Amino acid sequence: MKRLTSITDLEKLQKDLALRRKGENLLVTLCQGTGCKAYESHKIYEAFEKELNARNLREKVSLRSTGCHGFCEQGPLAVIFTGEICYCRVKAEDIPEIVEKTLIKGETVERLLFQDPEGGKRYAREEDIPFYRHQERLLLGQNRLLDPRSIKDYIAQGGYQALGKVLAEMTPSEVVEEVKKSNLRGRGGAGFPTGIKWETTRQAPGEEKYVVVNADEGDPGAYMDRSLLEGNPHLVLEGLIIGAYAMGAKKGFIFLRQEYPLALENLRLALKEARDYGLLGENILGTSFSFEAVTKRGAGAFVTGESSALVAAIQGRVGEPGPKHINTALQGIGGKPTALNNVETWANIPRILERGASWYASLGNRENTGTKIFSLVGKVNNTGLIEVPLGTTLKTIIFDIGGGIKGGKKFKAVQTGGPSGGCLPEKYLDLPVDFDRLRELGSMMGSGGMIVMDEDSCMVDVARYFMQFLKEESCGKCISCREGINMMYDILEGIALGKGREEELELLEELAWATHKASLCGLGKTAANPVTSTLKYFRQEYLAHLKEKRCPAGVCKALISYTLDQEKCNGCGRCQKLCPVKALEGERGSPPHLNHPLCIKCGICFEACPFKAIYVQ
Repeated sequence: MKRLTSITDLEKLQKDLALRRKGENLLVTLCQGTGCKAYESHKIYEAFEKELNARNLREKVSLRSTGCHGFCEQGPLAVIFTGEICYCRVKAEDIPEIVEKTLIKGETVERLLFQDPEGGKRYAREEDIPFYRHQERLLLGQNRLLDPRSIKDYIAQGGYQALGKVLAEMTPSEVVEEVKKSNLRGRGGAGFPTGIKWETTRQAPGEEKYVVVNADEGDPGAYMDRSLLEGNPHLVLEGLIIGAYAMGAKKGFIFLRQEYPLALENLRLALKEARDYGLLGENILGTSFSFEAVTKRGAGAFVTGESSALVAAIQGRVGEPGPKHINTALQGIGGKPTALNNVETWANIPRILERGASWYASLGNRENTGTKIFSLVGKVNNTGLIEVPLGTTLKTIIFDIGGGIKGGKKFKAVQTGGPSGGCLPEKYLDLPVDFDRLRELGSMMGSGGMIVMDEDSCMVDVARYFMQFLKEESCGKCISCREGINMMYDILEGIALGKGREEELELLEELAWATHKASLCGLGKTAANPVTSTLKYFRQEYLAHLKEKRCPAGVCKALISYTLDQEKCNGCGRCQKLCPVKALEGERGSPPHLNHPLCIKCGICFEACPFKAIYVQ
């Protein structure tokens, strides 16, 4: 490895590496993100190597481990280039057939192609699969092409060219202006204009300044930042270096949550490689600009995703939020100006500087430019990471990309913005998803979590679940947050148990208002969103629990009972065999009797009955 001592060196290396990659006649990329690793995707890689060696194809076929491809529902994933044939749910035992049919004969293995759960159609090319076809993968697109553990792969794809352009052609103030023109808004949740934040830090008095990557992603079901850092750490690092140049920072921190070991491993390797290549450290690319970055690990606290709490944690203090009148951009680490943005925000920077602010601003809408990564999970056919222009409707996301609701059931609600987000009903499916519209309706963008719910979801139970999460994650510093969330949870628990009173709904709304108004940080100020949004849009469901002592969705155990229809039952005995408490009594071959006092309402018999003879009352 030769250290790059000039921007010319970087450009030459990029051309050489790109030329070499053009010579790859056959390329196989295998997802090795955390999700696919859980399905032992490393064994698939080993099986490929073994088969290619056995057939003397190792020199003719390039095999590459990559980060998350996004379509986690269908993992492990393998993509064969050229042709971009995408194979889903691949197993090690499938590899000989893939090599024989696809790499040697040019045929496809039909059974491994994605099959639409609705129409049954199979798709060979990745770009034709509806999940991918409706996306704009500005940031995630490179994940399937490069090895995150190789800086050469990133440079071959044009990596660090934006940094070279900035150092060669732009002053720090010009970089800030370009980011301002792009109207990039912070992707961590608040949506504050990134360029204005950078300008504040740049113009703040003093020579010592810091830049920080907030990778303390803690929302249930969200893994956007993890997948970027696992799959393309150099993209985030390049954005951080450019930001440091623009704001005059000499040191940066990447604050990573404790539960992301693979992201940490790939990130630390990326930092080492960047130093070795002269892209970090003293006199970067032979210029007078010097910058160093290090990793810091969180301690598993959800609240340290808040800026002032994160700054406290970096300095070794308890991760608690500080007073909001202190602006981190002016007084952050060590009381010095500190620009803190989340992973996705930093990853956008190279794209903006590569192609210009005007191009970036053409994506999305006027006040919400660019793309946004969402974690699409829940009762939807196609789950995974998606990336779409801001302003894309919920209907497009859930039905075109997500493939609609599982099992042909009816859509009920979608929660956006993580545990502090709001639940939106069917009438807002045509809503363009952006920072402002979501906030107007009592939800929020958050970091990008999106949970889809069907007719079997109980909205009281949903609100209770998120209140339980938030009361456990609150740092307890504010009485309004600590006690307000606890009290809301207790009321919801009582309603779910059939012990609630109708007048408690008014108390819930008062507690939600007080918690929002009196809490110090974003956690407390948004904590009540699940409560207020479900009360607003699903009030009848609350009233059914309170007035009729009934859970319409059949979720709250205290308010449901199971009944066995003797006429529909054929006495197969399946329910009796599976019941953990033997509540279904009688002779095999005849319809059993359901002993209600013994029944624990686990729902196993309901799910198992092939004749739908057991139903919820």
